[in-house]
Amino acid sequence: MKTYGYVRVSSKDQQDCRQFIAMESHGIPPEHIFSEKQSGKDIKRPELQSLMDVVQRDDVVVVESISRFARNTRDLLALVEKLTTKGVEFISLREHIDTTTPTGRFMLTVFAAVAELERDFILQRQAEGIAAAKARGVKFGRPCQKVPDNFYELAKLHQRGKLTVEEFLRESGLTKSTLYRRLREWKVANTK
Repeated sequence: MKTYGYVRVSSKDQQDCRQFIAMESHGIPPEHIFSEKQSGKDIKRPELQSLMDVVQRDDVVVVESISRFARNTRDLLALVEKLTTKGVEFISLREHIDTTTPTGRFMLTVFAAVAELERDFILQRQAEGIAAAKARGVKFGRPCQKVPDNFYELAKLHQRGKLTVEEFLRESGLTKSTLYRRLREWKVANTK
């Protein structure tokens, strides 16, 4: 029987120290901790998949919080079911959930539903905030890159084969993706 820990934060600038401290206080050796910095929106995470492959009957998987393991009820229950099928216990420290007991399994379902509801509220508030900002005229995304005054002359030279892409990039100061997008737009406009 081995005890494994799973630690996850959503982005590279978030800190996972608190979760590592929780794993250490639970007596999990560092080599048994699977850690990643990736969104929990789905279960296709490399370290999570490695953990699921490694665990065997009578092992234990410990997380600091169920939200670190899965972000919605369906994913959480699917992961725990996969662990249960393998004979692996699941423990969430914050919520005091232990799937070896009927009460623990019930509490897991309740907390997963609450976590999903909280996540949905966050997404709803975010969408409302974005809509309000757009209504005030706030622009999102990178500003559009302007084409230089000589773009059309350069495009004609490029079309005739007298200007390579590299030369076009150097002369126009555009990025490659912007150049190709503007050339497509120019070709469409000139074929009408």
